[in-house]
Amino acid sequence: MVQRSRPGFNAWVCRDKKYPSMATTPSKEIYILGLNSQGRTFRPSDWSERLAGVMSQFRPGGPQPGSHLGYSPWCVPTSVGDTKCVIVHPDLRDYDVMAWEFCLNFARDNDLQTSEGPPAPGSR
Repeated sequence: MVQRSRPGFNAWVCRDKKYPSMATTPSKEIYILGLNSQGRTFRPSDWSERLAGVMSQFRPGGPQPGSHLGYSPWCVPTSVGDTKCVIVHPDLRDYDVMAWEFCLNFARDNDLQTSEGPPAPGSR
């Protein structure tokens, strides 16, 4: 496991394909920010809603009729200042490890900054 960091942010990169990063992932909420490691805005502009929409079926009590119409409380799109982000709650990992890993891999594959808990104000 290698950590790449910018002030206030952490991006975890798993080098071991056999044992993914879930074993060392902290138990705090993970904020996936719409900024790459160079600080550029991630596109498309609705990426956070798309990611949260895909994760909508992962919710307490499991998928239910109409659950695709709202976001899961474990994967919520929001903004920090003017930067779009997705908050991934650790209960998602307890419910479905593969769904948790999907979110973390999305961030890693797209070179997005992540933060354990809310990012510090002004630390872009």
